[in-house]
Amino acid sequence: MIYDLQKAGLWKRIAAWMFDGILTGILAVGFGVLLSMLLGYDAHSQALDDAYARYETEYGVVFDISAEEYERMTQAEIDHYNVAYDALIHDQNAMYAYNMVINLTMVITSIGILLAVLLWEFFIPLWIGNGQTLGKKIFSLCLVRNDGVKLNGLQLFARTVLGKYAVETMIPVFILMMLFWGTAGLSGTLVLFALALAQLLCIAFSRTNSAIHDFLAGTVVVDITSQMIFRTTEDLIAYKKRIAAEQAARQVY
Repeated sequence: MIYDLQKAGLWKRIAAWMFDGILTGILAVGFGVLLSMLLGYDAHSQALDDAYARYETEYGVVFDISAEEYERMTQAEIDHYNVAYDALIHDQNAMYAYNMVINLTMVITSIGILLAVLLWEFFIPLWIGNGQTLGKKIFSLCLVRNDGVKLNGLQLFARTVLGKYAVETMIPVFILMMLFWGTAGLSGTLVLFALALAQLLCIAFSRTNSAIHDFLAGTVVVDITSQMIFRTTEDLIAYKKRIAAEQAARQVY
């Protein structure tokens, strides 16, 4: 066993990340489906679809068109389209269904991902030990503090919720959702680019090649087969003292 940090190889980390990411995604979808059923998302979505269909039939228009299709319309067609759209947005029941679909989409997405990340990245590593997900265990990786001491539950929680969930997952997810709904433009794209660049710089140029979530939690991914892990800071200090004493005893005066 070696005292110095034995940072994990990049390809092993990528493989473990892909394995964990796929299974976390499956869990997030499962939790999302369950939340959708509990919160009645399908009923609101169907009510909104019915409202769109009703006004499209009544006015003879199609609301779901691209910007290019809209620009190719004649002025008379545009005026008729706007009259139909104005009638739709002044329908209180339709707008209630629309707002519920938007709000529930955000709630289901955020809570579904949170539950999946907590289960896979927090509770399972607490059960296995040494911050190991199933992916890390398969590829012989684990987590330690930056000084080689065993990480605690608070650090693992911060790494999971603050780093992986809030910063690295939900910020991009919410920006992508806003881009899809047309409520975020260039600024949202720039934030995504800046976050991706920051992640790449952290991994490429930090001493331990750590991602943002590890910087926030003060942790590092290491090779468990060669890494010496200390139970407490006191154990680390005692080990350093013993090594220093042994080196001093071997010196020739």
